[in-house]
Amino acid sequence: MIKDNYLISGIQQMGVGVHNADEAFQWYREHFGMDVPIFKDSGEATLMAEYTGGKPHNRYAILAMNLAGGGGFEIWQFTDRENQGPKPEVLLGDLGINAAKIKCKNLKETKAFLESKGLTIYHDTPGEGFYVKDPYNNWFQLVESTSWFNAKSKKLTGGIHGAVVGVSNLEVSIPFYQKVLKYDIIKWDKEVTIDGNRYRKVLLAHTDVRKGAFSELFCKTEIELIQSLDRKPNKTYENRYWGDPGFIHLCFDVIGMDFLKTVADKNQTPFTVDSDNSFDMGEAAGRFSYIEDPDGTLIEFVETHKVPIMKKWGLYFNLKKRNPEKPLPRFMVKALGLSK
Repeated sequence: MIKDNYLISGIQQMGVGVHNADEAFQWYREHFGMDVPIFKDSGEATLMAEYTGGKPHNRYAILAMNLAGGGGFEIWQFTDRENQGPKPEVLLGDLGINAAKIKCKNLKETKAFLESKGLTIYHDTPGEGFYVKDPYNNWFQLVESTSWFNAKSKKLTGGIHGAVVGVSNLEVSIPFYQKVLKYDIIKWDKEVTIDGNRYRKVLLAHTDVRKGAFSELFCKTEIELIQSLDRKPNKTYENRYWGDPGFIHLCFDVIGMDFLKTVADKNQTPFTVDSDNSFDMGEAAGRFSYIEDPDGTLIEFVETHKVPIMKKWGLYFNLKKRNPEKPLPRFMVKALGLSK
């Protein structure tokens, strides 16, 4: 275990709240190739009471991955209450996760494929990519990437490449994402007009080569911060619960949770949730924690201890008994695909 530092292996997943997780999994599988269910688990979210009205609620979750490369989707639904969708609709610049970035190899081919599926293309910007919406009114930005786990995959898209995050003050938010999440490179900083509204946008990337068991699967990532200059933004989860429809958190796979906790404290963004020793989702186990960015957007950290390969055979990766910085052999990561 790393004792004097912490490592971010990559974006493990984007949490997305939906009304029907099984239905959503099929949609993301068909349109974005998220076809490997790492786990499907039901239970009570006991540690999230601070964000769910002061008491735990029952939930059903699916962690879906795309083994071409990139982070996954944690598809999440309440099972003991009616979900509350965002009112009004989330707009660019609202405080919270505005969009999930999905990586693709070729924007033109990906656009044609998604249009053939009946999706509408929005905000098509040369050099940046384009947006689409899922049936649940969530925004996804498709961006080209050269960073892949399986570059020979025939899939047009990979998994999560990053996020578009609405912020109230870039001068405050940029240091947080640089110091805590290690996105130290500013790739561009510009002012744009979208649908008659002015925004300032900053794209952040990371210098370091990510390390860890699944770092090669997660690949390189980026965070786009966007600040509205003409209107007062809404909070995407104001008067709603974590887990309600929308992008509920951005989750990073990490090594060295204890040291990360000290860094978060020093940057005045302390852990608001910490499972301490270990959590168990039936088919996966580890330690998780949450912090808030300067505008309250939830960032999750997971230090993974156990991952299922073939549940019915009782086969798991035990990550606590190996060099935490070393990527798993590729054949072992590809074995996750046996759960398709």
